[in-house]
Amino acid sequence: MANQTATDTVSATSVSTRKSKNLTILWELIAFIRPYRWQVSAALLALVFTASLTLSVGHGVRLLIDQGFAQQSLVELGNAVQFLLLITVLIAVGTFFRFYLVSSVGERVSADIRQAVFDHVIGLHPSYFETHGSGEIMSRITTDTSLLQNIIGSSFSMAMRSALLCLGAIIMLFATDIKLTLIVLASVPFILVPILIYGRRVRVLSRQSQDSMAEVGSYAGEAIANIKTVQSFAVEDHAKAAFGQEVERAYHIGRERVKQRAILISGVIVIVFSAITGMLWVGGRDVIHGTMSAGDLGAFVFFAIMVASSMATLSEVLGELQRAAGATERLVELLHVQSHIRTPTTAPINPQTLSNAIRFEAVHFHYPTRPHQAAIDTLSLYIQPGEVVALVGPSGAGKTTVFELLQRFYDPQSGAIMLGGQDIRTLSPQGLRQQMALVPQQPALFSDDVIGNIRYGKPAASEQAVKEAAIQAHADEFIQQLPEGYHSFLGERGVRLSGGQRQRIAIARAILKDPRILLLDEATSALDSESEHAVQQGLAALMRDRTTLIIAHRLSTIQHADRIVVMDQGKLVDVGSHTDLLTRCPLYQRLVNRQFNEPVNP
Repeated sequence: MANQTATDTVSATSVSTRKSKNLTILWELIAFIRPYRWQVSAALLALVFTASLTLSVGHGVRLLIDQGFAQQSLVELGNAVQFLLLITVLIAVGTFFRFYLVSSVGERVSADIRQAVFDHVIGLHPSYFETHGSGEIMSRITTDTSLLQNIIGSSFSMAMRSALLCLGAIIMLFATDIKLTLIVLASVPFILVPILIYGRRVRVLSRQSQDSMAEVGSYAGEAIANIKTVQSFAVEDHAKAAFGQEVERAYHIGRERVKQRAILISGVIVIVFSAITGMLWVGGRDVIHGTMSAGDLGAFVFFAIMVASSMATLSEVLGELQRAAGATERLVELLHVQSHIRTPTTAPINPQTLSNAIRFEAVHFHYPTRPHQAAIDTLSLYIQPGEVVALVGPSGAGKTTVFELLQRFYDPQSGAIMLGGQDIRTLSPQGLRQQMALVPQQPALFSDDVIGNIRYGKPAASEQAVKEAAIQAHADEFIQQLPEGYHSFLGERGVRLSGGQRQRIAIARAILKDPRILLLDEATSALDSESEHAVQQGLAALMRDRTTLIIAHRLSTIQHADRIVVMDQGKLVDVGSHTDLLTRCPLYQRLVNRQFNEPVNP
């Protein structure tokens, strides 16, 4: 199982699988294929049917030569041609059902895997994303699952078909002529050697190719998401060059993978058709000497070509399966990541039944990526139900960390955080967070219209409720001026709005959610004075009868808080009202003096 570090998130199963460097990782896909076993069974039945019919073409070739050509009989020739046409039609019908069933299962399984990976990732602990970029994860969800779709829907079917044809053709070869069959089979060891050697190389390169493509996507995604920053610093040329390096690296890995596959396929073709040539020489001598009929030789050549083409197809499909193994490995790694934030195994208490009182009891916490630097150091604090508490302090004091711990994005290494006297680790994380609404300093908006963004915290809310929340947040006026009002599309991350407008949308979202606990992280920092006054009035109404925590650097906005908590380097320095802190807390005095640029007279 995964331990509590951000870098050790892959289970022992996936680690051992990676070391094995074979195709057994593909068995992990069985769990996704099993629900569609009837479609797969029908596809396999069609596969066996078409393979059997394909092998019977050899008998048609024998009839065509021995009964039609050798006897110079138009009737026998017509019968042989009719037989071949009937077989062709039946093969076409069987192939249609095989291709349709297998391809539809491939589409369905790919969608299921994509959904399963997203469902798993969306619930992972935030520290996982500190060490794994979003571009890499998106590459696994999109590119890797698309590759598996091709494998399950096409390559796997080709492999099964080729294997059946190869086995059946070998049986027919023995039935036709044992001596010639042994000549053909003598080449098999020479075919297996390059498959084993180059197949392993292809798999390693396939994994590297998938990783390099993920890095390409990650870099491009970051550059495009921060396009204004890129252009404002005029570093487009640098971005192009850096992206070009990533693309070239992916290209060279891909080219090497293709080279190894080409060597594998070419080698198999040379060996197989050399064996067939030798067989033709021996078989031709037997026909000339009268120990073998021309029809038997023709059928034997047909079966030998079936074996050769099947082996060539298998060697080519093996390369695809190696790529699929790399993609499956990456997806399985992701599915095996265990979230550090666990829901209690026993029936969790409903947070709705608890009071709004919050207590931090000797909480000590450091981020997983910074184990030697305490973000919160032995914090003890009690917040009464309905109390408005402000957190102030210099950057890095631990204010935002308090919010993250309270929402249980992380668990402290020691101490406890209580809600209504209950340790929040005994509560469902989703149930806990439903009691809260966060208005961050940099609000997150989505590629949706205004209503969709405000309704994000309460999807079932009516359109009228959305508008009332926007009015309270002082957002209705600018929303009405948008081209389509509340149905205006805001673009990716709300790029069509100003910073202040985005913040008012976030405030409206919190108002609509109607939480019991309100978390405000510089909620009015991007507003002008007039808008700030209006929003403060809306927030004042929202904070009534709710426990509210406020992070603020603009101290003028929190002077009327019930209590102000001064923090520095993760420690609680002092607690009191604005007036009390001015008289006894040097750090608070410095903060006020620095902000208002005037001496403070306690």
